[in-house]
Order: sequence, then C-alpha cells, then structure tokens
Amino acid sequence: MAPPEPLGRLAWIELLARWVVGLLFVLASLHKILQPAVFAQIVYSYQLFPDFSINLIAIFLPFVELVAGLALIFGIYPRAAAAIVNALLVAFMLIIAFNLMRGHEFDCGCFPTFVTRLFAESPISMLLRNVILLAFSLPLAFYRGRRRGVLFRTAAS
Repeated sequence: MAPPEPLGRLAWIELLARWVVGLLFVLASLHKILQPAVFAQIVYSYQLFPDFSINLIAIFLPFVELVAGLALIFGIYPRAAAAIVNALLVAFMLIIAFNLMRGHEFDCGCFPTFVTRLFAESPISMLLRNVILLAFSLPLAFYRGRRRGVLFRTAAS
C-alpha cells in the first residue's frame, strides 16, 4: 500500500466542493421537511409515480438529502455520501428531462417556491443546475487523495 499523499491544493478543492454541494442539499431539504404536504403535491405533479408512493417519497427523500448533505459537510463517510448525492442528482436529471420531453412545466420542488420564482427557473435551467452540481459532486466519489475535515472515513476515503 502506497503512503498517503500530503494534503495539498486538491484536498482544499475537494473540501470546498463537499461544503458547497452538501450545503445546497441541506438547504434543499429543509423546506421539504418542514412542509411535506406541499412537497407531496409537487411530487404528485411530476405524474411519474404511483399514487400510493407519493407520501412515502415526500417524507423519505428530504431526509436522505439532509443526511447526505450533512455527511458531505462534516466529512462522515464522504465517498458514500457523494455516491448518494450523485445517484439523487442523476435521478433528478432523468425526472426533469422526462417531463421536459413531455412538455410538462412544473416546479421541481428543489428549493422553496419563492426562490424558484426569484430565479425564474425553467426546466432547462433546472437540468443545467443539476449537471453543474453533478460536475462538482461526481469527482467527490472518486477522489483518491487524503481529505481535509473528515470525521469518519472508510479505508479508501
């Protein structure tokens, strides 16, 4: 096994990316946790999921976002947290793209409605935002250097 590399510039970039992506996921989860009924209506408006699953998704998904975001921020198993965030981002992009192809205009529910209205988000801008976030978070899952600010790590993190 090779000795770990010294903490350098890449470790600072990795830490900053973890904090940015983690903070966005925490912020995105809070309004959904506080208003699950509103988020359930948004999930229902996607017209992609069976009716019986709407409430389960609306209650469970925000807590997954919150835990994954906090894990990235605090460096708790960051590779696993990044893998969860990446999977969520890919799922969100597929949902947005599918509704975009159908010509279905909708609020993605990613952030509070006033934020969405403030930035006049279109489905294309939502998709672009998620692509940019994925560009930040994908390398976090594959980063092999030593990480800064990690509380718990696997042997490979």
